Amino acid sequence: MYLTKEAMSIPLYVLGAILLVACIVLVIRLIKTLDKVDKILDNVDEKVNKLDGIFNIIDTTTNALAAANDKVVGFVVNGVKKIFNRKKEED
Repeated sequence: MYLTKEAMSIPLYVLGAILLVACIVLVIRLIKTLDKVDKILDNVDEKVNKLDGIFNIIDTTTNALAAANDKVVGFVVNGVKKIFNRKKEED
């Protein structure tokens, strides 16, 4: 019985050591991959920040055009209301 315990423990220790080495290699590769991804994300973030000013200009222009559009529509609606109110008052 002692012989079988010892015979079974040796392959388990060997397999455990192989698994430990494989996990260490995978972790090292994962760290290298994450470093590359971090560099790519920094590059993308830098490019997005460069375009942020353009998007702010577009947003400001859109807001100004929307405000002008609201004023024009309000003016037209008030004019149409006045025309219809005159007709109702004349009747």
